[in-house]
Amino acid sequence: MSVYKRGGTYWYDFWFNGSHIRDSAHTNSKTIAKQAEQQRRRDLERAINRISKPARMPLFKIAANRLVEDKRARRAHNTGELYKYALKPVIQEFGGRLVCDISPEDIAGYQTKRLNAEMSPRTVNIEVGALRAVLKAHRLWGPISDAVEMLHERRDVGRALSYEDENKLIDAAGKSRSPALLPLLVLTLDSGLRAAEIRALCRKDLHLVWKDGIIESGILTVPKSKTEAGTGRTIPLTRRACATFTIWLSRFPNADAETYIFPRHSVGVFGKDRRPHLHSVELSQPIGEWKKAWKDACTTAKVRYRWHDLRHTFITRLAERPEVSEQTIMSLAGHVSRSMLARYSHIRSQTKQAAISAVEDAAERANSKSGSPQNPPQSEHEEQPVLN
Repeated sequence: MSVYKRGGTYWYDFWFNGSHIRDSAHTNSKTIAKQAEQQRRRDLERAINRISKPARMPLFKIAANRLVEDKRARRAHNTGELYKYALKPVIQEFGGRLVCDISPEDIAGYQTKRLNAEMSPRTVNIEVGALRAVLKAHRLWGPISDAVEMLHERRDVGRALSYEDENKLIDAAGKSRSPALLPLLVLTLDSGLRAAEIRALCRKDLHLVWKDGIIESGILTVPKSKTEAGTGRTIPLTRRACATFTIWLSRFPNADAETYIFPRHSVGVFGKDRRPHLHSVELSQPIGEWKKAWKDACTTAKVRYRWHDLRHTFITRLAERPEVSEQTIMSLAGHVSRSMLARYSHIRSQTKQAAISAVEDAAERANSKSGSPQNPPQSEHEEQPVLN
């Protein structure tokens, strides 16, 4: 008998491939003990025949959340947050399915759906890339990789704001329900900081000169950047950035050197005029997202820009100044990719050509009054050409 009871607990006992297998089933149920014996035999048969035990496929929602936690633990918290935001719409689409049930046709349908929702190809590719990471973690991407095509992305999507649109956006940000939007906007326009770099700024990273309660000048040091070249770079503050910071920093009288310049907070409204005010301020935590406030400001200003276009604006305006070297641009902006540097070099060439053309036009206007030095008036003693 392979199953027997000893001291109130059932055991199983059998021979397998010349080995004596005897173990407790840890139960007082004979039925469960028989099932335990069968499962043990099955596991031994798989092992001796080198048949791996099939893994149970989780729901996509569970697999995606596991991936986010893994990225946070093994890489960085910011990496995990990026995957979290990228996977949010993907989970809404596939969260209730098993990971193994997602097909290339499903992914193509998802791409079409997101494009129809006016998402950019770049955004959709980021989301599909996060989905790919989930499938790779379960070794399911390889068989379908050739059947999935990523969308074509424009490489020239970055735009510089016109001064007219800039004024419209500044006016809209000043009327925004979010008091933080205006200082965020002005700082990005005048420093070219990335959104993640702004979040990381603390009071100790500002070196300010105060006079009569007003910031006269200052320099900020970027404490953390996505690139080694960007970390630690210093950027002088413009006059309007100083004026904006004077008002913004006065909102947090209890802040110290270790607190964030843009701390996490909530916004409420009060009074008959529904004026916004900050509450639930956490000085030791950085600000979250301001996408909705930015989108509302663009709608109010009747323009359409990405937040990252503010950084493009800063770099483009530097590149439009012939006296500003490329080394200075890279020092202020941090790392600039080869493709973007080539684009800014094109802007610089156009600016230089425009400067030369302006000099030529001025010379031509001056010479038209007294004769061009290239074609001086002929002397009356010179022989005139004879026309036949």
